[in-house]
Amino acid sequence: MGAGHSHSDGHRHGHSHAQADYGNAFMVGIILNAGFVIVEAVYGWISGSMALIADAGHNLSDVLALLLAWAASIAAKRPGSERFTYGYKSSTILAALLNAGLLLLAIGAILFETLNRIAEPPVVEGEKMAIIAGIGIVINAGTAALFMRGQHDINIRGAFLHMAADALVSAGVVIAGLAIMWTGESWIDPAVSLAIVLVIAWGTWGLLKDSVAMSMLGVPKGISENRVRAYFFALPGVEAVHDLHIWPMSTTETALTVHLVIPSGHPGDAFLQEVAHELQQRHNIGHTTVQIEIGHNDCRAGC
Repeated sequence: MGAGHSHSDGHRHGHSHAQADYGNAFMVGIILNAGFVIVEAVYGWISGSMALIADAGHNLSDVLALLLAWAASIAAKRPGSERFTYGYKSSTILAALLNAGLLLLAIGAILFETLNRIAEPPVVEGEKMAIIAGIGIVINAGTAALFMRGQHDINIRGAFLHMAADALVSAGVVIAGLAIMWTGESWIDPAVSLAIVLVIAWGTWGLLKDSVAMSMLGVPKGISENRVRAYFFALPGVEAVHDLHIWPMSTTETALTVHLVIPSGHPGDAFLQEVAHELQQRHNIGHTTVQIEIGHNDCRAGC
């Protein structure tokens, strides 16, 4: 049986997005949001606003999320070792999974206190509530803007979406504060808190689902296993395709291994290089390993 091997490094071929340095963006975002969490929590407690405290709890989880994303982005750039031959690229996946867990804890704590406030709505100072949340809109929107250019990196995109969503949540708190000022109805505050919990839960579910799938080496979103398989079958001389595996190495890099049965003989290095190039261009798979088998329909694990 003849065999061939090809490994395509996306950076070597110049098709993968380079790992941009967002260290300054993370630092500024963390400092701004950590400071705002303290201010928001204090004024939420003084004004009796559960909506402000709920938003502060969410913003605290975002500070931790930024810290985790930052640490993971740094670790992902470290080279491989004898034990971790892929390096620490998958740390970005672990960071996403941990962030989802932190958000679930925040949801539980906020929901518990909010339900108590619904049973006995306290007097809320709507004006302070609206002013502090208005500051939150500026800080969260400004932080989101720091990550606007990194949308090709799911890890960076997650930070952007987190902060953009927080800006919208803060806008909801402003609306609640103004409504309380105009109507004097304190029940509006816990009602908005519930809405905030729903917004957080919606985003958390998506993050949890995607991070669990990636941690279990699921085929990354945007890549179709059927289309990749069809591409291999369309190659000249390929009689069978088996042991096809596609998995995420990190939140931005994907790997693939496959066995191609070509009875006519090994097609040569040029063939393997072309396959690697096409997988990168068509399917955004930058790390490929292709084994050529010349035995007729040598399919051990199902084609």
